[in-house]
Amino acid sequence: MPFLGQDWRSPGQSWVKTEEGWKKTTADDKNNNVSVERFECFNKENLLLSLSYDMAAKKRKKDLMNNNTKVPYFHREKWIYVHKGSTKERHGYCTLGEAFNRLDFCSAIKDTRRFNYVVRLLELIAKSQLPSLSGVAQKNYMNILERVVQKVLDDQQNVRPIKELLQTLYVSLCALVQDMGKSVLVGNINMWVHRMENILQWQQQLDSIQINRPTSKGMTLTDLPASLQLNIMQRLSDGRDLVSLGQVCPDLGGLAEDRLLWKRLCQYHFTDRQIRKRLMVSDKGHLEWKKMYFKLSRCYPHREQYSDTLHFCTHCHILFWKDTNHPCTANNPESCTMPLSPQDFINLFNF
Repeated sequence: MPFLGQDWRSPGQSWVKTEEGWKKTTADDKNNNVSVERFECFNKENLLLSLSYDMAAKKRKKDLMNNNTKVPYFHREKWIYVHKGSTKERHGYCTLGEAFNRLDFCSAIKDTRRFNYVVRLLELIAKSQLPSLSGVAQKNYMNILERVVQKVLDDQQNVRPIKELLQTLYVSLCALVQDMGKSVLVGNINMWVHRMENILQWQQQLDSIQINRPTSKGMTLTDLPASLQLNIMQRLSDGRDLVSLGQVCPDLGGLAEDRLLWKRLCQYHFTDRQIRKRLMVSDKGHLEWKKMYFKLSRCYPHREQYSDTLHFCTHCHILFWKDTNHPCTANNPESCTMPLSPQDFINLFNF
């Protein structure tokens, strides 16, 4: 198709559209034909307007992704395709950074069912996967982390896991910043030093949290019968929470030392083979389940359980949240979907 503007193959000539079709004209022809000149001016004005619009759109998109922007940009896609390669019909999101950018993690941290899942995923990325993220994904990671910290500061809940996440990230960044010359992290070193300063500032804010005692004068946990208190303790899946609860008052402290409680906790997180390797017997011949739990915690990972997780459809290769209806073409979509733990999510992109 002919193009508007000056023809590079014949200087001084240009293509114009007339009622009879496209014709090549010279400067002399333009002087003799005023209508053609007006048409060219009209097309040039439209061309300039379209170019200026495209430049403005690109500038807005660049400002959204720029570090100096005040309002960070977040994708809100409920599901994405995961493929090893791209085709003409479908673009493949085959990298961890691309999936981390496209999935709606911004809304996930506001959901109590998905909060712990996202926090665990951020921790795993901070340990080993941060250099594999693109520059945009690394910036998006810090923006989501900032929102997570702000949510904890506002709600005064889940303080300990966020402290552990920030400490893990800070230790990883200290090692990665030393290798900036090897292109480990994307961006200027001063930018990452500034981000490390923000992490230290967040840690200080979390350390200064003072949980206010509720003003309600109704029934509290200490007013319940011992059987109900013990039943509530059995719902706790972290031994550190159990120890903290036992420090509230002497009565709860006595219940927190219940051997059956710690036995169930060990059997929930660890296998029988792991327990047999770390047996600890007291002077009276009883198994020290509490000591065994903390010893096993140092040797083996805990069992992870989440209210809501990401799911992967093996039929259509779509990654989606559990309550999202993805466009699956299978006869029985539930039979070809599987839940993904945070580690499974990362392994999905390690082709």
